[in-house]
Amino acid sequence: MARNALSEIKRSMEAHIGAKIMLRANGGRRKTVERSGVLEETYPSVFIVKLDQDQHAFKRVSYSYADILTDSVEVTVCNDEGQVRINPLH
Repeated sequence: MARNALSEIKRSMEAHIGAKIMLRANGGRRKTVERSGVLEETYPSVFIVKLDQDQHAFKRVSYSYADILTDSVEVTVCNDEGQVRINPLH
C-alpha cells in the first residue's frame, strides 16, 4: 500500500513541474520551516525545488515522497485556480 501511495504522490507532483509551490517542513525541535519556489524536477525517490533567491540563502532543496506521506512536509501548489495541497490520502 505504501508503495502505491508513493507512486500516486510522485504522479501528482509530476503534473505540477514548473509550478510555484509552497513548502512547510518539519525543522526539528518544534520548528517549522516555510519555503517557496518552483518545482524543478521529479526523480524516482525525490523531488527538487528551486527556491526563490530573494528569500533563501541556498538555491535548491530536495525532499522524498515519503516526507509527504508521513506529513513531514506539506506541499501546496499555487496556480491560476488558487492553491492546491498535495495530499497523499485525498
